[in-house]
Amino acid sequence: MASDTVSAPRTPESREDAGFDLADLLARRGAERYELQERHLNPQLPRMLHTIGFDKFYERAEGPYFYDAEGNEYLDMLAGFGIFALGRHHPVVRRAVQQVMDLDLPDLTRFDCSPLPGLLAEKLLSHTPHLDRVFFGNSGTEAVETALKFARYATGRSRILYCDHAFHGLTTGSLSVNGEAGFRKGFDPLLPDTPLPLGDLAALERELRRGDVAALIVEPIQGKGVHATPPGWLRAAQELLHKHKALLICDEVQTGIGRTGDFFAYQHEQGVEPDLVCAAKALSGGYVPVGATLGKEWIFRAVYSSMDRVLVHSASFGSNAQAMAAGLATLHVMEDQQIVAHARRVGDLFRERLAALVDKYELLADVRGRGLMIGIEFGKPRSLKLRTGWAALQAARKGLFAQMVVVPLMQRHRILTQVSGDHLEVIKLIPPLVVTERDVDRFVDAFVDVMDDAHRGSGLMWDFGRTLVKQAVANR
Repeated sequence: MASDTVSAPRTPESREDAGFDLADLLARRGAERYELQERHLNPQLPRMLHTIGFDKFYERAEGPYFYDAEGNEYLDMLAGFGIFALGRHHPVVRRAVQQVMDLDLPDLTRFDCSPLPGLLAEKLLSHTPHLDRVFFGNSGTEAVETALKFARYATGRSRILYCDHAFHGLTTGSLSVNGEAGFRKGFDPLLPDTPLPLGDLAALERELRRGDVAALIVEPIQGKGVHATPPGWLRAAQELLHKHKALLICDEVQTGIGRTGDFFAYQHEQGVEPDLVCAAKALSGGYVPVGATLGKEWIFRAVYSSMDRVLVHSASFGSNAQAMAAGLATLHVMEDQQIVAHARRVGDLFRERLAALVDKYELLADVRGRGLMIGIEFGKPRSLKLRTGWAALQAARKGLFAQMVVVPLMQRHRILTQVSGDHLEVIKLIPPLVVTERDVDRFVDAFVDVMDDAHRGSGLMWDFGRTLVKQAVANR
């Protein structure tokens, strides 16, 4: 027979005896990481990592470095696609997340107003004085979805313009403004949106004349290929959009929060004041996912126009205490340690050191970017010996030479980098913003070693290139 008595809640001490030990679980089963991924998650990920020799067993991380079980140090030039602006496990952010859990806050009650979202919004908006309000979600793609919805509702129009080769996310709305065909393939039909060549004002004006455009969404520096908008284009585009009563959305999910040497990348161009700005990645401090959509007062007032519409756009985990605490701590560190100025100074040095190599190596075509967002582009060599190898790689699949550089940077020099997009001969460097001149020296020395090897036209790099060619042909 059921008892009428109600047992008392368990104390924190009794909860600690529940039998779950995460450290023990990882110690017992951590070595199964690649098998577990292949069996239960994305089967192509371990296959790809095994193929290029990136199937490492990292044991811990700190700042811009990883460490394996033998204690070897790896330099991170990827920052989790830009998430770890402060490096991994920054003590100030970690302490803030621990504190907010220890406070036992009544989080996400749905019917109160926690101070933390308001404090984080206030701090964010202090960096964008022309914007007034913030919506907090959980990711970059959710920040973009919010901007698309708000632009459509506020303008009463349906169509969004975006730029060729853009990347704004992979959920259905953001995928509709993704300029990479490989991501879109098989997921049609998407929303009625229109691509434009980056920097083409005439194409923009032509579309605006149709009268159905809600907004243009643009990355001030495209992640794919590291291409910045041409000087003056953002401001001219903004003027055209406002003339036709459309909005400018700046996607700063990767470029924002200090990455390019200004708090937001659009701030490099005087007079640019976007109507909506999307942020995420770095705002998390590397601990708790968070996305933010910043916008003008009239746009938010249009969407949330009455009490009946109070929840017309919301997110179940948006504004949660852990994410807000991580964001507040991150912005505190950015200001206290002058991270934005550091990113500008070290980034300028980094690009100068790499650009000085363009005349030395015929396979090196260009070095570009801003702050600590740098693109290294490779191109067709002049000499016959190198042209033969280059042509073989290009015939099999464009982008294989860049992959040939990425692999020895990791295997020989323990430096993690990435090719900047499918079918691109570009390596993108987006390291934690706390990297030092010593880290720049380490990368440049390693890059010189790899490029010296590549220009011999033979050896292990080209042997690996032939392996890549065989695999590319087999996968067609």
